Amino acid sequence: MATRTTRARLAAVGLLSALALVTAACGGAIGERAGASGQATMWGITGAPMQNILEQSVEDWSSAHPDQQIAVDFFGADAYKSKVRTAVGADEGPTLIYGWGGGGLKAYVDAGKVLDLTPYLADRPQLRDRYAGAVADNGVIDGRTYGIPNNAGGPVMLYYNKTLFAEAGVAPPATWGELMALVGVFAERGVAPIALAGQSRWTSMMWLEYLVDRIGGAEVFKSVLAGEPNAWAHPAMRDALVKIQELVAAGGFAEGFSSIAADNKADQALLRTGRAAMLLQLGGTYAAIKNDAPDFVDQLGYVPFPIVEGGTGDPRNLVGNPANVWSISAQATPEQRDTALDYLTEAVFDKPYVDAFLQAGSAPAVVGIQDELNGPGTTDYMRTVYGWTTGAPNYQLSWDQALAPDQAAALLTNLELVFLQQQTPDQFIAAMNATIG
Repeated sequence: MATRTTRARLAAVGLLSALALVTAACGGAIGERAGASGQATMWGITGAPMQNILEQSVEDWSSAHPDQQIAVDFFGADAYKSKVRTAVGADEGPTLIYGWGGGGLKAYVDAGKVLDLTPYLADRPQLRDRYAGAVADNGVIDGRTYGIPNNAGGPVMLYYNKTLFAEAGVAPPATWGELMALVGVFAERGVAPIALAGQSRWTSMMWLEYLVDRIGGAEVFKSVLAGEPNAWAHPAMRDALVKIQELVAAGGFAEGFSSIAADNKADQALLRTGRAAMLLQLGGTYAAIKNDAPDFVDQLGYVPFPIVEGGTGDPRNLVGNPANVWSISAQATPEQRDTALDYLTEAVFDKPYVDAFLQAGSAPAVVGIQDELNGPGTTDYMRTVYGWTTGAPNYQLSWDQALAPDQAAALLTNLELVFLQQQTPDQFIAAMNATIG
């Protein structure tokens, strides 16, 4: 019988090989711009502030390093996730691969698609030492470094519209019972209690992540990651699924949530225009709203996810994306590899890079920026997120990135059915237990 490691490697190779066939069938055009020259390529995600920061960083780098040029392209988040897997599987991906760490990165590692950066760390210690807490570990697989943090990341938090709460005479929820009570309060006022971009599906997952953690603690999902038999059947998982369906049945989410997409920030728009009172979203939401609707920022509140009465999870635990990572393609030429390594060492989170995030309203989890966080133009939000991130007992990477790609796809598919009330908690558990191993 194959070992678990062997099975994982075969699964990764099979997945990436299948994606390569898709690319071949489409004419193999995805990686054409990589070319055979020494120019390195980079793919990123559209949207402020990260796109703006990257564009400026790459422009400054290329201007100062005429012999180490980098060409960057951007794609919508949902489209990018499938596009990059296809390209990497066909050995036509970019030199610098934007990723989330976790299971997706492990699939690349098992298939030999990304460069082991560990040997380079001795001469380039800042590649890891500049990052705080669990952020640097997000690019580590089996004790080896394959990804370098590239952005501010940020935990998922509960945002709320201060004006709507003041008009209703209520406070943001500290417990699950208080959140459920607020559903009725805002529904009676003709306001959607919670905005949800359900079409994107990963937004729904955040509710399950936090509920499972608050009810049963971090160990529940760790048993899933470890591939323990029947791990999805933990009582905390079932309780969380039941609570989600109770929230849906109570009218907790904006009408038509299953057709609302996150890529166009429609969920954020509901919150800032007063059509929804709350929004559970990634930490980058603050910076995005600051960019898109600066006049609303003073009315944007934020609190940790509520505790669940009777739960055993630590309320300081976080879920989300500690930081996205850059990996280097194993197919890169020596020239492209050296350009990528030099860029990661010298330009990522240099002073202009850090300042750009601070100006955008984000607090990157890098060491030694306390003075900057108390400087002009900074906010309580930035200091709060920095404190949460560096002080969390556990910071769980988003499940769809922590899990292997096939298991993550099954999670999103089945959870969508739970939110649509088309699948029971027990059916969800059975479907997900079937993905173990």
